[in-house]
Amino acid sequence: MPLTKNTDYDYPKWLFNGHLQTIVPSLFRATPPLPFERERISTPDEDFLDLDWLRNGSESLVIISHGLEGNSQRPYMKGMARQFFTNGFDVLNWNFRGCSEELNNRPIFYHSGATYDLDTVVKYASQNYDSIYLVGFSLGGNLTLKYLGEDRDRSQKIKKGVAISVPLHLESSSVKISTGENIIYAKRFLKTLREKVLKKALKFPKEIPTGILRKIKTLQDFDDHYTGPLHGFDDAHDYYEQNSSLYFLENIEVPALILNAQNDPFLSERCFPVNLARKLDHVWMEFPKYGGHVGFSPRKKEDIYWSEKRAFEFITGNQ
Repeated sequence: MPLTKNTDYDYPKWLFNGHLQTIVPSLFRATPPLPFERERISTPDEDFLDLDWLRNGSESLVIISHGLEGNSQRPYMKGMARQFFTNGFDVLNWNFRGCSEELNNRPIFYHSGATYDLDTVVKYASQNYDSIYLVGFSLGGNLTLKYLGEDRDRSQKIKKGVAISVPLHLESSSVKISTGENIIYAKRFLKTLREKVLKKALKFPKEIPTGILRKIKTLQDFDDHYTGPLHGFDDAHDYYEQNSSLYFLENIEVPALILNAQNDPFLSERCFPVNLARKLDHVWMEFPKYGGHVGFSPRKKEDIYWSEKRAFEFITGNQ
């Protein structure tokens, strides 16, 4: 029922393909300063998470999760935060482990299914709010949907969720981003991931071997040798299968919106589950033809991004 064929997104004509619609906003989007306040909280396993707050004194909070190798201050994070903050919400942009310019204290990193950290953030924040809304981009979108669909004790204050540019099926998306013309994105991610491994290995030489790094050519290689084993999975395949949010959608019981552009160079065909969408009661899916990956630039420079418009409409609407 909630499959929506939305055609409202009208892309700038000079951004004529998915690559331009992905790269240009990532590299050249400017966002005005916002009065973020940073707070560090502890995790149950004696690590830490850095949170960036925008406070209006609202009873409603939007928690925003970033993508692979992102952080709380990326332009897409600040753009979404501004949309809700200027409309009266409190906002929390949080950093995954190791993403706030300081190595975390444990050998593990973050990963696509590390919902225990999102749960820590939600439980900490929910003490002061009546309503909580979750927004996630890319990896953070997968994290958000998996969290909403897991069999776990979640706060009843969570009212809705929005996931943008989500690799719903991790394995096939990992293959897509590492093949053909898309490999430029994988190489960019691998560069910073390798740097983090080398830094972390200085602190944890026994847990994090570096000899294999030179042989890693794809994100799947990285997940096979690092992400999977470090976080308790057998290999990349096991990690992908246990953490793909596609397998958790049927258990989501609050309204959730998925925005995936059909020309997203990161997403495989399995990230557009049209048949499943028609069966779900609580998950809305919109698959516009254009938008790229975490793109959705407006036609006019002064306008808000389409993804921010849709997220705000969904969260403040009657779904």
